[in-house]
Amino acid sequence: EVQLQACGGGLVQAGGSLTLSCAASGFTFGRYAIGWFRQAPGKEREGVACVSSRDGSTYYADSVKGRFTISIDSTKTTVYLQMNTLKPEDTAVYYCAAFRPPALMMVEFFIGVYNMDYWGKGTLVTVSS
Repeated sequence: EVQLQACGGGLVQAGGSLTLSCAASGFTFGRYAIGWFRQAPGKEREGVACVSSRDGSTYYADSVKGRFTISIDSTKTTVYLQMNTLKPEDTAVYYCAAFRPPALMMVEFFIGVYNMDYWGKGTLVTVSS
């Protein structure tokens, strides 16, 4: 069965760090881009970061740039989101998704949430002030 599994959420104080992971089963990320999204209560879903498994290129939303780092492991089966200097406004359910954008279109597809092939179940991140 093809699926994504996101985990690593938890409760952390403001200024702390967490690392989320998104693991693939039944496939590898070889031709996919992987994105992390989040949704806070009462707010719309927001794209946080994405990475291309083809060339390792990355994109970050302005709200997390400089604090979050997305990476993919050498087996191309797990993507990580290292979150540092967390803020209460980072509190949300975080989801990962795999998609196959046309060449040079990763960011556009990520921002527009176009044609996401697979979604993982969310993992809750709570940042206390």
